[in-house]
Amino acid sequence: MRSLRLAATLLAASTFLGLPQAAGAQTAGAPQSAPLPGKTIGKPQQPQLVPSMIVLTARSAKLAGQTLTLEGISPSAIVFADRPVRSAGHALTKHLLEEWSSTAPDSFAKDPPNATVSVLNKAKGEVVDAVMVLKSPKLDGDKLVFNVEVIEGNLAGGDGAVSVFLDIINLPLARRTSHRSAWYAGAQ
Repeated sequence: MRSLRLAATLLAASTFLGLPQAAGAQTAGAPQSAPLPGKTIGKPQQPQLVPSMIVLTARSAKLAGQTLTLEGISPSAIVFADRPVRSAGHALTKHLLEEWSSTAPDSFAKDPPNATVSVLNKAKGEVVDAVMVLKSPKLDGDKLVFNVEVIEGNLAGGDGAVSVFLDIINLPLARRTSHRSAWYAGAQ
Protein backbone atom coordinates (compact mmCIF):
# COMPACT_ATOMS: atom_id res chain seq x y z
CA MET A 1 0.00 0.00 0.00
CA ARG A 2 2.81 2.36 0.97
CA SER A 3 4.73 1.78 -2.30
CA LEU A 4 1.55 2.39 -4.35
CA ARG A 5 1.03 5.70 -2.58
CA LEU A 6 4.72 6.66 -3.22
CA ALA A 7 4.42 5.84 -6.94
CA ALA A 8 1.22 7.89 -7.27
CA THR A 9 2.88 10.84 -5.50
CA LEU A 10 5.95 10.70 -7.79
CA LEU A 11 3.76 10.51 -10.90
CA ALA A 12 1.70 13.49 -9.77
CA ALA A 13 4.83 15.50 -8.94
CA SER A 14 6.45 14.78 -12.31
CA THR A 15 3.26 15.80 -14.14
CA PHE A 16 3.02 18.98 -12.06
CA LEU A 17 6.67 19.85 -12.79
CA GLY A 18 6.25 19.22 -16.52
CA LEU A 19 8.83 16.43 -16.75
CA PRO A 20 6.95 14.42 -19.41
CA GLN A 21 6.84 17.50 -21.65
CA ALA A 22 10.59 18.09 -21.20
CA ALA A 23 11.35 14.56 -22.36
CA GLY A 24 9.21 15.05 -25.47
CA ALA A 25 11.00 18.30 -26.36
CA GLN A 26 14.05 16.46 -27.73
CA THR A 27 12.56 15.17 -30.95
CA ALA A 28 14.34 14.53 -34.22
CA GLY A 29 12.63 17.50 -35.87
CA ALA A 30 13.69 20.02 -33.19
CA PRO A 31 16.03 22.81 -34.43
CA GLN A 32 19.67 22.37 -33.39
CA SER A 33 21.93 25.11 -32.06
CA ALA A 34 24.78 26.22 -34.29
CA PRO A 35 28.19 25.04 -33.01
CA LEU A 36 30.26 27.69 -31.29
CA PRO A 37 33.32 28.92 -33.18
CA GLY A 38 36.72 27.63 -31.99
CA LYS A 39 38.79 29.83 -29.75
CA THR A 40 42.53 30.30 -30.04
CA ILE A 41 44.43 31.19 -26.89
CA GLY A 42 47.77 32.93 -27.36
CA LYS A 43 49.57 33.26 -30.67
CA PRO A 44 49.86 30.08 -32.74
CA GLN A 45 53.51 29.38 -33.52
CA GLN A 46 55.44 26.87 -35.52
CA PRO A 47 56.74 24.19 -33.12
CA GLN A 48 60.47 24.17 -32.45
CA LEU A 49 62.67 21.42 -31.10
CA VAL A 50 64.70 22.69 -28.18
CA PRO A 51 67.33 21.07 -25.97
CA SER A 52 65.43 19.36 -23.17
CA MET A 53 66.05 17.22 -20.13
CA ILE A 54 64.21 14.12 -18.97
CA VAL A 55 63.38 13.09 -15.40
CA LEU A 56 62.28 9.58 -14.49
CA THR A 57 60.74 9.00 -11.07
CA ALA A 58 60.37 5.78 -9.09
CA ARG A 59 59.46 4.51 -5.65
CA SER A 60 62.93 3.04 -4.94
CA ALA A 61 66.32 2.28 -6.48
CA LYS A 62 68.98 -0.33 -5.90
CA LEU A 63 72.49 -0.23 -7.35
CA ALA A 64 74.20 -3.65 -7.34
CA GLY A 65 77.49 -3.67 -9.21
CA GLN A 66 76.75 -2.58 -12.77
CA THR A 67 72.95 -2.94 -12.45
CA LEU A 68 70.50 -0.19 -11.49
CA THR A 69 66.99 -1.39 -10.60
CA LEU A 70 64.18 1.15 -10.31
CA GLU A 71 61.05 -0.22 -8.58
CA GLY A 72 57.72 1.55 -8.98
CA ILE A 73 58.78 3.45 -12.10
CA SER A 74 56.29 6.10 -13.17
CA PRO A 75 54.48 5.34 -16.45
CA SER A 76 55.45 8.80 -17.71
CA ALA A 77 58.65 10.81 -17.62
CA ILE A 78 58.90 14.57 -17.17
CA VAL A 79 60.43 16.47 -20.10
CA PHE A 80 61.43 20.11 -19.68
CA ALA A 81 63.36 22.87 -21.40
CA ASP A 82 65.23 25.61 -19.64
CA ARG A 83 65.35 29.34 -20.44
CA PRO A 84 64.42 30.99 -22.68
CA VAL A 85 61.72 28.46 -23.68
CA ARG A 86 60.65 27.26 -20.21
CA SER A 87 58.46 24.44 -21.46
CA ALA A 88 57.51 21.28 -19.60
CA GLY A 89 55.53 18.16 -20.36
CA HIS A 90 55.40 14.39 -20.21
CA ALA A 91 56.50 11.46 -22.36
CA LEU A 92 55.47 7.87 -21.79
CA THR A 93 58.31 5.92 -20.19
CA LYS A 94 57.89 3.10 -22.72
CA HIS A 95 58.34 5.66 -25.55
CA LEU A 96 61.41 7.10 -23.86
CA LEU A 97 62.99 3.64 -23.69
CA GLU A 98 62.74 3.43 -27.49
CA GLU A 99 65.63 5.93 -27.52
CA TRP A 100 67.87 2.91 -26.79
CA SER A 101 66.69 1.15 -29.98
CA SER A 102 69.70 0.19 -32.07
CA THR A 103 67.92 1.05 -35.34
CA ALA A 104 68.30 4.84 -35.10
CA PRO A 105 71.56 6.55 -36.07
CA ASP A 106 71.34 8.78 -32.95
CA SER A 107 70.40 5.90 -30.67
CA PHE A 108 71.18 5.88 -26.95
CA ALA A 109 72.36 2.31 -27.62
CA LYS A 110 75.24 3.80 -29.62
CA ASP A 111 75.82 6.84 -27.39
CA PRO A 112 74.19 6.20 -23.96
CA PRO A 113 73.16 9.18 -21.83
CA ASN A 114 74.66 10.27 -18.55
CA ALA A 115 72.29 10.53 -15.62
CA THR A 116 72.28 11.61 -12.01
CA VAL A 117 70.31 9.22 -9.82
CA SER A 118 69.10 10.88 -6.60
CA VAL A 119 67.55 8.74 -3.85
CA LEU A 120 66.05 9.93 -0.57
CA ASN A 121 67.41 8.58 2.72
CA LYS A 122 64.17 8.60 4.75
CA ALA A 123 65.75 8.48 8.23
CA LYS A 124 68.15 11.37 7.66
CA GLY A 125 65.94 13.35 5.26
CA GLU A 126 68.92 13.61 2.92
CA VAL A 127 69.58 12.61 -0.64
CA VAL A 128 72.31 10.30 -1.91
CA ASP A 129 73.48 10.70 -5.51
CA ALA A 130 75.38 8.77 -8.14
CA VAL A 131 76.31 9.82 -11.66
CA MET A 132 76.25 7.03 -14.21
CA VAL A 133 75.88 6.06 -17.85
CA LEU A 134 72.55 4.30 -18.54
CA LYS A 135 72.64 1.34 -20.93
CA SER A 136 70.28 -1.42 -22.13
CA PRO A 137 67.01 -0.66 -20.28
CA LYS A 138 64.55 -3.47 -19.62
CA LEU A 139 61.01 -2.64 -18.47
CA ASP A 140 58.98 -5.33 -16.72
CA GLY A 141 55.71 -3.97 -15.33
CA ASP A 142 56.73 -1.15 -12.97
CA LYS A 143 60.35 -2.36 -12.66
CA LEU A 144 63.01 -0.78 -14.88
CA VAL A 145 66.52 -2.23 -14.98
CA PHE A 146 69.57 -0.59 -16.59
CA ASN A 147 73.10 -1.84 -17.09
CA VAL A 148 75.21 1.07 -15.86
CA GLU A 149 78.72 2.43 -15.71
CA VAL A 150 79.10 4.35 -12.46
CA ILE A 151 81.10 7.54 -12.93
CA GLU A 152 80.99 8.77 -9.32
CA GLY A 153 79.00 8.41 -6.11
CA ASN A 154 76.85 5.58 -4.79
CA LEU A 155 73.31 5.00 -3.58
CA ALA A 156 74.21 3.51 -0.18
CA GLY A 157 71.61 4.53 2.40
CA GLY A 158 69.04 5.55 -0.20
CA ASP A 159 65.73 3.92 0.72
CA GLY A 160 63.09 6.36 -0.53
CA ALA A 161 61.77 8.05 -3.65
CA VAL A 162 64.02 8.34 -6.70
CA SER A 163 64.59 10.92 -9.42
CA VAL A 164 66.76 10.11 -12.44
CA PHE A 165 67.92 13.20 -14.35
CA LEU A 166 69.01 12.34 -17.90
CA ASP A 167 71.25 14.65 -19.86
CA ILE A 168 70.03 16.89 -22.64
CA ILE A 169 68.06 15.46 -25.55
CA ASN A 170 67.82 17.03 -29.02
CA LEU A 171 71.54 17.65 -29.29
CA PRO A 172 72.81 17.31 -31.91
CA LEU A 173 69.63 15.81 -33.45
CA ALA A 174 65.95 15.79 -32.49
CA ARG A 175 64.98 12.50 -30.85
CA ARG A 176 61.78 10.48 -31.09
CA THR A 177 60.84 11.44 -27.51
CA SER A 178 60.64 15.11 -28.55
CA HIS A 179 57.90 14.38 -31.06
CA ARG A 180 55.90 12.16 -28.67
CA SER A 181 55.90 14.41 -25.61
CA ALA A 182 52.88 16.38 -24.40
CA TRP A 183 54.14 19.91 -23.74
CA TYR A 184 52.47 22.42 -21.42
CA ALA A 185 54.02 25.49 -23.07
CA GLY A 186 55.36 26.05 -26.55
CA ALA A 187 58.70 27.18 -27.81
CA GLN A 188 59.26 30.90 -28.22
